[in-house]
Amino acid sequence: MTETTDRGAARARLDDPALRQLLAGLTAVRGGDFGTRLPPIGDDLLDEIATVFNGMIDQLALFTSEVTRVAREVGTEGKLGGQAEVPGVSGSWKDLTDNVNAMAGNLTGQVRDIAQVATAVAKGDLSQKITVDARGEILELKSTINTMVDHLSGFADEVTRVAREVGTDGILGGQAEVEGLAGTWKRLAENVNELAGNLTRQVRAIAAVTSAVATGDLTRSIDVDAQGEAAELKDNINAMVRSLRETTRANQEQDWLKTSLAHIAGLMQGHRDLETVAQLVIDELTPMVDAQYGTFLLAESGVARPALNLIASYGYQAPPGARRFDFGQSLVGQAARTKRPITVAHTPAGYLTIASSLGQSAPVALIVLPILFEDQVLGVIELASFNPFAQAHHDFLNLLTETIGVNVNTIIASARTDALLEESQRLASELQARSEELQSRQEDLQLSNAELEEKATLLARQNHDIEVKNFEIEQARQELEERARQLALASKYKSEFLANMSHELRTPLNSLLILARLLAQNPTRNLSPKQVEYAHVIHSAGSDLLQLINDILDLSKVEAGKMDIHLEEVALGDIVDDVQATFSPITAEKGLRFTVATAPDLPPRLRTDRHLVAQVLRNLLSNAVKFTEQGSVELAITSSGASAGAGGQVQGQAVLFSVSDTGIGIAGENLERIFGAFQQGDGTTSRRYGGTGLGLSICREVATLLGGEIQARSEFGRGSTFTLRLPMVPPATTSADAYPQLSAGRPPSNAVPPAQRAALPAATTVTLDLLPPALAALAPPVNATAPARPAAEPAEPSHPPTTTPGLAGRTVLVVDDDVRNVFAITSILNLHGLRVIHAGDGRMGIDALVSNPGIDLVLMDVMMPEMDGYATTAAIRTMPQFADLPIIAVTAKVMPDDRQKCLDAGATDYVAKPVDIEELLACIRASLTPGRRSRWAAPGG
Repeated sequence: MTETTDRGAARARLDDPALRQLLAGLTAVRGGDFGTRLPPIGDDLLDEIATVFNGMIDQLALFTSEVTRVAREVGTEGKLGGQAEVPGVSGSWKDLTDNVNAMAGNLTGQVRDIAQVATAVAKGDLSQKITVDARGEILELKSTINTMVDHLSGFADEVTRVAREVGTDGILGGQAEVEGLAGTWKRLAENVNELAGNLTRQVRAIAAVTSAVATGDLTRSIDVDAQGEAAELKDNINAMVRSLRETTRANQEQDWLKTSLAHIAGLMQGHRDLETVAQLVIDELTPMVDAQYGTFLLAESGVARPALNLIASYGYQAPPGARRFDFGQSLVGQAARTKRPITVAHTPAGYLTIASSLGQSAPVALIVLPILFEDQVLGVIELASFNPFAQAHHDFLNLLTETIGVNVNTIIASARTDALLEESQRLASELQARSEELQSRQEDLQLSNAELEEKATLLARQNHDIEVKNFEIEQARQELEERARQLALASKYKSEFLANMSHELRTPLNSLLILARLLAQNPTRNLSPKQVEYAHVIHSAGSDLLQLINDILDLSKVEAGKMDIHLEEVALGDIVDDVQATFSPITAEKGLRFTVATAPDLPPRLRTDRHLVAQVLRNLLSNAVKFTEQGSVELAITSSGASAGAGGQVQGQAVLFSVSDTGIGIAGENLERIFGAFQQGDGTTSRRYGGTGLGLSICREVATLLGGEIQARSEFGRGSTFTLRLPMVPPATTSADAYPQLSAGRPPSNAVPPAQRAALPAATTVTLDLLPPALAALAPPVNATAPARPAAEPAEPSHPPTTTPGLAGRTVLVVDDDVRNVFAITSILNLHGLRVIHAGDGRMGIDALVSNPGIDLVLMDVMMPEMDGYATTAAIRTMPQFADLPIIAVTAKVMPDDRQKCLDAGATDYVAKPVDIEELLACIRASLTPGRRSRWAAPGG
């Protein structure tokens, strides 16, 4: 009953609101809510429970707040050193607070120790380590960091050691050795070691090369890989070594050159025999230039045809007949004639064999050196080698030939002196013999003492007179040399004057002849026959004036040695055909019988200059027709064997061209003077026949250049015979190489083609001397016995077409400062359908080209003020749009090099004044034809 009552009472207490409030508070605490408080209810027990409960809640809230704060500061905010402060706690709460504070303290100590070591490492102090007690992962971290510090310390020590050894102590080859490195630290150590290795290799390579240079070895160079400044240092040192090597090589070559020159020069001293000297020189010189073959040839002196004789050799035995070479024969003769070295870099197979007792082979290189003294050829040295000659060898040989030339000339002069000395000694011996004879006749001589003394006095006086004469002769010789020098200078000035005068005379003649011919053709039929006759007379007079200019220029070229020779194989039949075609109509018009006879034993061809032979024959035949009023003119061509020529010299086989006439003849005393310049058989002012007297003078000089001569036989009143003698084999001195050549070829023959001759008006004064090709087709024959007198009714010229196929509608720019020439050329070009634009000088010509893009061709005068034709043509060729524009140079200067000057400046073609209209039109037509090349254009030009 009591138990039931207690149980009921307890249940009743549980239903008490205060207890339920306490239960709710405990439940909230269990859920972590420390904000619940129990209010007092007036019950002592429950109020005490509420007080205890509320006190417990305050302690838990404070503990939780402090622990949370410490955890946040230490664990989250990183504020180390914090401690939970919970006053009044005891028991487990105090233990829990102490444990939290101990944990925070341990973390603070550990982290601060780690931070201190990390800070020291960051500042480069690798002497500190983590010493704080730790366990678990913190212990692992401590061990890892301490191990890292150990590795870093070891790495730093090794790197410092390597850097000190390599960078400071200069001990190369060091490597950092740190065990246990990995990752970045290992790569860093490897990079440091690579740095030290690169520095070691570069410095050792530089040291090796500089050490070699210091000991004189200039063959090495730095080949180690380098970059940046090390690469620049490497390149600079290599450049320095190369420069030193080149300088040293050049110095060694100079030393060798000077020493070798001195050695050869000393070798030749004291010797007076040329063969001995030649053998000594060739024996020393050949191996000195690494050659295995050598010959020394000496030039003959005092002979008409100079030649070379082999007098010494090295490793070579000349076969029979191969010890003498004419100048111009083989390479040694060519070097002697041109006075220039000849080098063969690669000799062909079978050219030469150098042999020894063990074998034989062909040389690789060959050099031929003329030995000169004051531009006189004294000899030739030829060398051959299995290897190419070095540049130092060429320099040495070029200098050596001068030294050898001086010594050889000295030996020759000494030999002449010895010969004179021997002659003097011979004379002295004869005088001694005579003296002994005189002594043997002393008694007789004593009787004539006075007479001998008188003769001795006379002899002394004669000796004195001889010395005076010798002095006077020497003075005269010096005066002659000075006069010769002045004469040569005057000849040069004369040639320049004649060339300039030719230009000044040809320029007005150009317009005169062109317009005279245009008037003579009477294309518009508005001229009377008399006016046409006047035009023919003007044209004929201008042609005669042009011939005079040409003859004077030819004479000037001959005197200056600039008459060009072109040797070729000429068929004698062609010469006969040209002569008959030219002179048959002329002699027929004058009523003369003209025959050409050829001997059956003549060779079919003759090696000579066809155009010069034709010039001489036309001159001789023109004179024959000119001075023959009736009868005949004959050309006989025969051959002859060896004979004695002028001066008694023996001449070889020759072809004789004999021109005979039945004319007025020449007096015997005048036969020689007619060959002088401006001389004629009849030199009076009232002479019957005109002319300048230049033709025969030029013919004789031309014949001499061709290796022949002209002989004349005549009797006054009974005709004359002029014979041109030409050798069947021309002498070597008349080869084409012996004379200045026109690089672009020579003008066409002066003969008038039959087709053009047939179109000339009928008339009667044979063409005097020779006409140039530009006028030969224009000038009608004139009578030799009367003033110019064309036929009463000249052939009526046909109307030329107003246009010419290929030319009509084309535009030509004429650049010329002479309005007369412009007018004349424009008249002709307009007549053939060409449109003409004129420019007065070079600059205006360029402006006209730029402003008129339709210009098809340019006629360029060469001689113009300020900007001449050469400069204008060259300026046009620099403009890309005119690179292919045809430019024809028109000039009155006709010296040998004028044509090449025009082509070099960029001209397409060349026409000389006075202009041959047909030649000019043909030249224009050829230049405007696509794909056609100029006849004067250089290959590739």
